[in-house]
Amino acid sequence: MKRIAILGSTGSIGRQTLDIVRAQSSDLKVVALAAGAKNLELICQQAIEFKPELICVPSAESAKEVARLLGAKAPEIVYGEAGLIAVATHANVDTLVTAVVGFLGLKPTAAAVAAGKTIALANKETLVAAGGVIMPMAKQYGSKIVPVDSEHSAIFQSLSGYQTKDIKQVWLTGSGGPFRTWDKAKIAAARIEDALRHPNWAMGAKITIDSATLMNKGLELIEARWLFDIEPERIRVIIHPQSILHSAVEFVDNSVLGQMGLPDMRLPIHFALFYPERVVSTEVPPLDLIKLGSLTFEEPDYDRFPCLRLAKEVASKNDTSACVLNAANEIAVDAFLKGRIKFMEIPELIERVLNKANFVSRPSLEQIIEADEQSRVLTLGTIEAKQELPGAGRGGAIKGSLVASEG
Repeated sequence: MKRIAILGSTGSIGRQTLDIVRAQSSDLKVVALAAGAKNLELICQQAIEFKPELICVPSAESAKEVARLLGAKAPEIVYGEAGLIAVATHANVDTLVTAVVGFLGLKPTAAAVAAGKTIALANKETLVAAGGVIMPMAKQYGSKIVPVDSEHSAIFQSLSGYQTKDIKQVWLTGSGGPFRTWDKAKIAAARIEDALRHPNWAMGAKITIDSATLMNKGLELIEARWLFDIEPERIRVIIHPQSILHSAVEFVDNSVLGQMGLPDMRLPIHFALFYPERVVSTEVPPLDLIKLGSLTFEEPDYDRFPCLRLAKEVASKNDTSACVLNAANEIAVDAFLKGRIKFMEIPELIERVLNKANFVSRPSLEQIIEADEQSRVLTLGTIEAKQELPGAGRGGAIKGSLVASEG
């Protein structure tokens, strides 16, 4: 019996994780759950069904509301950042599924690593912002990080039994998002609903917008650099519209190993939950290559998708630039989803912030947290300054920042 905790249990990854727990109830036990404020009724339903020992919500007010809704059925309820850390480090938890989106996942993930937990990592921002700190911590405390992103799971599986010296390059595949075939003028006029219409994957809003800008692929490139200890120059981004080859590794002898499957996140989640064992899955249908017919591959277009270029430019650095890029992107995506900026202003805003920011070389965790905060303030200030110009036409400043999650 594997005992798990989930950060973001009501979001897309969290709900799919619980689908697997439901199907594999004799082998998986939910010990702790954490969710966002928008999904209190759902986490109450999850608490009733899965009977965790501990649940976390964002605030004292939401904790009172959950206690009221659950009544006598309520487990221990915690809240806020301290609550997330309590879920992540719970003594009875073997594996932590980090399914929150954004920088919010960093502190609880770091705490779980220090506690020696196995991390089923779906929160790519943890390694994007702090890979240079988290990976050495994992070695120090004996924590195993098993990626949940489909691309990194594919690379992880393909590298089984091999070392970095055996690798010629990594093929990091991506669908190309909803605007793969759009020209620059059409992309510039893209609406929120256009950007949220992903051709293959069902994901939360933030990740779906990142897929549309190809920033998601850029963040994955930075994550792969730290996760697999490989230079970014040896990571090749390849557009693969069918999303069947989830990524691959080309070895020094020119042979290639990859992992294939239907575009269903339950596949890499299932692998991460049961790693290192292979357990029969009843949740995901098998891949039928005959019915599929053909697979195609393309080079990415860095001109139409400048977010990918920006991420590639900071990927090889060991300073706070990737943290700044990630924070600026979170604020910019939030602004776009609120209708405050246009789609192509996302990369423009990120680039302005990167040009203004000061970076700290080989940062500590505390310096990374400070850089994140400063980048958010700088990004918000840049938006406000732009919107105060005559004719800006989008009304007042954006207050607050994107703090959380898929749930």
